Amino acid sequence: MNKIVYVLGELNVDLIMTGDDVAPEWNREKLVNSFDMALGSSSAITACGLAGLGLDVRMVSVVGGDEIGAFCIERLKEKGVSVEHVVALEAEKTGVTLSLSTMRDRALLTYMGTISMLRPEHLPERMFEEADHIHFGSYFLQESMRPHWFALFRRAKERGITTSFDTGWDPGERWYKDEISQLLAVTDYFVPSEDEIMNIFGGASLYETLDAVPAYPGRIAVKCGARGAVLAGPGKERIVVGPFPVEPIDTTGAGDSFNAGFIYASLAGREGKEALRFACACGALATTRIGGASGVPSLQDVEAMLRSSN
Repeated sequence: MNKIVYVLGELNVDLIMTGDDVAPEWNREKLVNSFDMALGSSSAITACGLAGLGLDVRMVSVVGGDEIGAFCIERLKEKGVSVEHVVALEAEKTGVTLSLSTMRDRALLTYMGTISMLRPEHLPERMFEEADHIHFGSYFLQESMRPHWFALFRRAKERGITTSFDTGWDPGERWYKDEISQLLAVTDYFVPSEDEIMNIFGGASLYETLDAVPAYPGRIAVKCGARGAVLAGPGKERIVVGPFPVEPIDTTGAGDSFNAGFIYASLAGREGKEALRFACACGALATTRIGGASGVPSLQDVEAMLRSSN
């Protein structure tokens, strides 16, 4: 599939500690099972996932002028992602996330650094001529771009470019319901987690929350963790896909790998349940490897999982 995807977003490293008990306690030292440093951030993991599936992916981001920034750039290049539009800001530090990961879930501690510093002037004008699809992640962390996403997506839609975004968690728990409602009007695929969308729009259950989302023209693919995923379209359309049987070792980046799978499947013309199953397979495979971007699944990996589950 010959498609060009621009991913606009943050870059940071993930410092990943895994074990049965990684919850820190004051005045006590604990030992963990393993430690890894990997390319992190929702946007970067999604970019690597899309490249791993065979798409032409261009990353637009900023890093600091430090070793961590150089590490991020090199890892993107290794995964086949274009870094032509990644800018190094010499006076700044690159962001870092400490991920405490178990087989069931993870907790994150993040130093922002350059995570919030992507601005409209960093976006290449030729993106609107080349892109088939534009995606960004971490809506709440990308503070400098937040006022500009609607205008950018509206322009993309006018050019016939499909769009998608993921919010991630809002550390300030403000959730910006009105802004996100407006953005959905120019978005083809919204890919939040169950907790995120329920916090944004309220509701005692996921289905009640989906009913409360203002009218939107695209699709909402909700990640429900170990329970699979739910796809909502305009009106009352609801499609449910269960989880794939895997033995997870690190859940870091699983949702971002789901994003890549859903975008790829949609661009490939897969619809409804077929697209959602493909995305869930990508997310499941990501949990069997340390670090969301370190060992992204290939198209062959995903197709094999899909065949084995039929």
